[in-house]
Amino acid sequence: MAVSISHLGYRKLSRVIFEWQAADRASLLALFILLEVSSHWLWCLFVWWRQDIYGSYVNMDVLYPLWIGLTLMVLFFSWMVSRLSPIRKDTDSLYKWQAIIVTLYSLYIAVVILVMGHSSLVAGVSLVGGAMLGMMLIRRRYVWKAFLGHIVLIFLVTLVPYFGLTIPNLRQMTMSSFPLDGYSYLTYSEMTSIENAISASIFKNGILSWETFNQLRLSSAFFWRTTHIYMALPKAIFIIYMFRTLLLILDNSKAEIMQYANQDELTQLKSRRYGLTQMQQELLAMGDKQDFSVILLDLDWFKNINDNYGHDVGDQVLSEVAQTLLKSLSEESIVSRYGGEEFLIVLPDTQHDSAMTIAKQLRQDIAQHVIKSDDGTDFNITASIGVYTLTHEERARIQSEYRALALEESTQPLAETQKSRRQEADINKARTDKTSINKASTNKASTQKESSQKTRAQKRISHRRKRAATEILKAQLPSDICQRLICIADKALYEAKDRGRNQVVSANALLAAEKDKIAVLYAIS
Repeated sequence: MAVSISHLGYRKLSRVIFEWQAADRASLLALFILLEVSSHWLWCLFVWWRQDIYGSYVNMDVLYPLWIGLTLMVLFFSWMVSRLSPIRKDTDSLYKWQAIIVTLYSLYIAVVILVMGHSSLVAGVSLVGGAMLGMMLIRRRYVWKAFLGHIVLIFLVTLVPYFGLTIPNLRQMTMSSFPLDGYSYLTYSEMTSIENAISASIFKNGILSWETFNQLRLSSAFFWRTTHIYMALPKAIFIIYMFRTLLLILDNSKAEIMQYANQDELTQLKSRRYGLTQMQQELLAMGDKQDFSVILLDLDWFKNINDNYGHDVGDQVLSEVAQTLLKSLSEESIVSRYGGEEFLIVLPDTQHDSAMTIAKQLRQDIAQHVIKSDDGTDFNITASIGVYTLTHEERARIQSEYRALALEESTQPLAETQKSRRQEADINKARTDKTSINKASTNKASTQKESSQKTRAQKRISHRRKRAATEILKAQLPSDICQRLICIADKALYEAKDRGRNQVVSANALLAAEKDKIAVLYAIS
């Protein structure tokens, strides 16, 4: 095996199970089966050693063949543990040996179901637990077919005794007042109920004393319950632990996937998509009297840095600028990498004067930061910044206009539907009047049908009105409001570049100077 199991702790072992190759996982499954079969072999040894005590509870004629079969299984799976790793590159041989493992283990579980009872705890854990463990480690198709075969076997075991056939059973009861030749027709629960009644006769006044404890220990019910716990509980605990570990691994993988999706790998800032998502959430969560500011920052002459110093230094610049932004901004700010050398900064509940102060401080911090390359070259970089603040008054105006537009768009199809319904009703009425002279009975039926159609039409209209009202309540802002705000800030950014770069320009000031263009910028299409 690629990794020695003896040198792994239980935590590390449970995690690397899902990282090994197929051959190593198959070897691990063979090891688990070997441990389970070995524990059952030891149980047979114990019963044989104390058969003078427990021989009356166990059918020894079934135990001996079972013990021989367990011995052969132990030898085979001991060899199989070391057989699979050398054939890791031979896929056909690997699948063949996986099928052999599943077949042998399925036969073993089938024997357990037969001799222990199909409704026993051991049979249930072996059936379900074995299938779950197998699907984690080897080809699932083989395990699924074996599981379906066991389901069919359970039905056969349930029905066969009623046709007069006797199925070998490892359990046997010693009673003088019960027909022993009928035990095959009893389910596990029925046998347990009988044994419980016999065990209850040991107690005096319903209290377990030291004198009666030894008698209970030697009773059939106590023996078989401890047997089931010994055979089933360790396997059940192990399988639950394995699935718990699997879920932890899946949770960690999900967290890593979300981190890669929501975080820019180079700068460790939020990605563009995630930054826009959080921007929209903050925008919708704004209070009635809160302003919303957006800063768009672009590094000046960044292409020259890549050309003169190389892309590695360019990546270093982006990373250091990102750290500068994080140190200069509060935790409430949303900082994301918007493009190649562009950064988007969202400032919820921030007025325009405060946003301009923050932008100027960012420009100054970036300009004062010294970039030190690996070759000993030091240089500075500057940034151009555009700032726009959506005031709460402007937000309320956009929201009002958008709701009015949504109401108009929702009522227009409704009016057209009502008009078409009225036209259809007039046509039906004209047809009814034309044929009313000679077909009175038909006229009555048609009138009833028309009335029913009108009722259904009214219900549909009422439903559409309710749905339109719900949509109006949900329609707070245009779906592309974030892109519109960024577009306005971008206009200010380009104005900063036109002014010689390393500037901070207010988009609100530009809009105030061109009041006639404000409606165009916020036009709802």
